[in-house]
Amino acid sequence: MRIKHPLVALIAFLLLVPTLSAGSVPVAKPEEVGLSTERLRRVNEAVQRHIAAKNVSGAVTLVARRGRIAHFEAQGMQDLETKKAMPKNGIFRLASMSKPVTGVAVMMLVEEGKIRLNDPVSKFIPEFKGINKVAVPRPAGATQNNAPAFDVVNASREITIRDLLTHTSGLVSGGLGAPTAPQRAESDTLATFIPKLGSVPLDFQPGTLWRYSGLVGFDVLSRIVEIVSGLTFDQYLKQRIFDPLGMKDTGFQLSKEQESRLVTVYRSTPQGLQPGNQGSSTKYFSGASALMTTAEDYLQFAQMLLNGGELNGKRILGPRTIELMTSNHTGDMVNGQFGRPARGMGFGLSMQVVQDPVAADLRVSKGAYGWPGGSGVAFWIDPEEKIVSIYMIQGGSGGALRQEFENAIRQAIVE
Repeated sequence: MRIKHPLVALIAFLLLVPTLSAGSVPVAKPEEVGLSTERLRRVNEAVQRHIAAKNVSGAVTLVARRGRIAHFEAQGMQDLETKKAMPKNGIFRLASMSKPVTGVAVMMLVEEGKIRLNDPVSKFIPEFKGINKVAVPRPAGATQNNAPAFDVVNASREITIRDLLTHTSGLVSGGLGAPTAPQRAESDTLATFIPKLGSVPLDFQPGTLWRYSGLVGFDVLSRIVEIVSGLTFDQYLKQRIFDPLGMKDTGFQLSKEQESRLVTVYRSTPQGLQPGNQGSSTKYFSGASALMTTAEDYLQFAQMLLNGGELNGKRILGPRTIELMTSNHTGDMVNGQFGRPARGMGFGLSMQVVQDPVAADLRVSKGAYGWPGGSGVAFWIDPEEKIVSIYMIQGGSGGALRQEFENAIRQAIVE
């Protein structure tokens, strides 16, 4: 039947146009971006093997190249008890994959001249003037009952913004001083809790080691963003990053509709996968570990980084700032630490950076950067290949699957 009305004709035309993703990064056939459709199927095959082996409950995997999505699949279950299938827009707890977002938030304020990388933390949080001591081991036999297992010496300098971004501060980094850190109460906010850390001895002299500050280091940065911007951290991220990038499913709190898409966290036990910690806070906005998002939302963030700080006309950071963030700031100190390869790695401002992929035995290019989260999520940005890869599970024993995912992407590059 012939369509005569121009509006009806326009609608009919739009329905025939190849569908774009819900985000702003469009979809392409793999061959249009130099990937093989046939070879990319190995991603699905690897995921299915691990689901069948009950290593993971399900996964969402996404690969974009040259600014277009070439692979985007959901497999397995969102929840094993209800047998609810994993949706592509499943919402995942990011754990430490929150940290690069916090890093970008800090660097936006650096660009505005409101923060400098070498600023001491005490410039913004006066209580951190008290962090001028470093915990050192006591001589053998010198520890008395109920006494700390360390003495303290003067710190060589105060900890800085750069130290926190690069995990070289020694603040609650798993050393002798870390067990003395205060416990956070359910009622705490960043404003009430972070100043309490000012009494904690550092685990080592600032800038001398790379030791992962999994929780508090980036929470201190989150509080500094609040102080400098005058916004709560969740408001700042929404107004300055999430809304401009169209990340509608990203944040610390979920609507009722979003809660229905929240993927269950599992842990591996001798009896198989069992539900793990499902908690979240509506008051404490941890930039170290508490963000939740979808694979496609995180793609908007990652593609912005790959594009040099811009996505669809919305500039978040300048290209030179991205270069600074993704350069190695720690020499060879990160090698062999916290599960990093023994060689070939560096660390930038909130993300790991591959210096030598052969030495590191990683299936990415030199200069690739990213960071995983302990909940099972991970991402890589590979500037040489113009690839963003995102891997999302929620617990289980998915480490081997992640390696197979990365290998399957690499072997699918045909031009």
